[in-house]
Amino acid sequence: VQLQASGGGLVQAGGSLRLSCAAVGSIFNINIFGWYRQAPGKERELVASITAGGRTNYPDSVKGRFAISRDNAKKMVWLQMNSLKPEDTAVYYCNAEGVRTDYERFDDWGQGTQVTVSS
Repeated sequence: VQLQASGGGLVQAGGSLRLSCAAVGSIFNINIFGWYRQAPGKERELVASITAGGRTNYPDSVKGRFAISRDNAKKMVWLQMNSLKPEDTAVYYCNAEGVRTDYERFDDWGQGTQVTVSS
């Protein structure tokens, strides 16, 4: 399964960005979509996740500022990021866990998209 992420860029503090990710391949279903980020010198961390039923999860660092959404039919996920801070600067990765049409499970990552927030 391939994940194609887009939407990163440079924005001033307080601004907004919207990331998109499309899952392409022989997909039976996607159980969980997630967005992760990795800043230089830091470990990759979860930013947001959403189940097929729409249950979401956010760490405290982004709660109230970021919103994840998905379209099950289109196999797409979005991350709306508002009130961005310089500490949100990182490479953002899309992740999907699910089942392929051959009934094998998958857990795949997108290529990453850079988000830079200037102060």
